[in-house]
Amino acid sequence: MLGTPPRQPASPSPPQEQGERSLGDIVSDVASDVSTLVKQEIELARTELKQEAARAGKGAGLLGGAAVAGHLLLISLTLTVGLLLDNWMPAELAFLITTVVWAVVAAVLAVKGRSALRTANPQLPQTQQTIKEDAAWVRAQKS
Repeated sequence: MLGTPPRQPASPSPPQEQGERSLGDIVSDVASDVSTLVKQEIELARTELKQEAARAGKGAGLLGGAAVAGHLLLISLTLTVGLLLDNWMPAELAFLITTVVWAVVAAVLAVKGRSALRTANPQLPQTQQTIKEDAAWVRAQKS
């Protein structure tokens, strides 16, 4: 479907030899073919954009999850673990240890989310390639 010349017109012109087509027929065919190409390219771009948006959305969701998880866990579990450790060491040291642990957890989630965002490719390589092919095909039809 994509990357190939568009379909031929449904109703051919009156029987003539191929070399004797009128200028109007040629212009009509080229306009129809270009219109079909543009529609196909728009559909391909839409499909690629949906795929890339899904990848970027996943990465953004992971980063958001990292922020929420880091915040809530830091508050609730820091208090719990800090109070438990306070039985064996000074309170300051107990709360410092729990803070460091949750900072590591939040950092790991943030790194994973960032790497997921980096894998997204907003350049639409397939669309760019087929547009180049279509432009070459249109140039060939002119000559």
